[in-house]
Amino acid sequence: MSAEEWQIVWFTAWASALATVLILPLGLATAWLLARHDWPGKSLVETLISLPLVMPPVATGLILLKLLGRRGAVGGFLHDHFDFDLVFTWRGVLLALGVMSFPLLVRSTRVAFEEVNPRLEQIARTLGAGEFRVFCTVTMPLAARGILGGMILAFARSLGEFGATIMVAGNIPGKTSTLSLAIYQSVQLGEDSHAFRLLSVSVALAFLAVWISEVLLHRKRSHR
Repeated sequence: MSAEEWQIVWFTAWASALATVLILPLGLATAWLLARHDWPGKSLVETLISLPLVMPPVATGLILLKLLGRRGAVGGFLHDHFDFDLVFTWRGVLLALGVMSFPLLVRSTRVAFEEVNPRLEQIARTLGAGEFRVFCTVTMPLAARGILGGMILAFARSLGEFGATIMVAGNIPGKTSTLSLAIYQSVQLGEDSHAFRLLSVSVALAFLAVWISEVLLHRKRSHR
């Protein structure tokens, strides 16, 4: 593989990993609230979170583009007051990857929290532990496998993201070009050998991520 191809692979892996880390705090909080509490409008929140899974990625990308572009409500404010742009930058890549992988992280983590026995948390409270300490010392350790599995699935989803990314970040060589975008461009240009080299790396990374997630899930079931 050429230096350019390795740069694309590295950027894709780096952006996918960073996007997963960035959405983790909000994902954990959202999953915990959905798993442990009921409130008016909960079903609406669940539906909104799941929308990127069922909407065309290009449609999600278009919404983000209109909202975060220089003429958008959020993007225009950031550009006018802070000279800060999101779209068509590497930050746009992170944003698209994070939005598209967030539902998978929340769904997997929510299931992990729901499988933690509430009685164990209650015992910790009767011993004087506060809510935050209960979460850190009881809930999180018991749900760790599910959380890690959700992170890996989110990472794998980010690796293959195409539609939202090309709308929000474009395909700028050396700046926003990811594996999926580079494969598409190579096919369009008739550079099949280049496309298949990147495809092989993409498949290998996705296979490894899903395999690790399945191993964690299998171990989780075997410990029940």
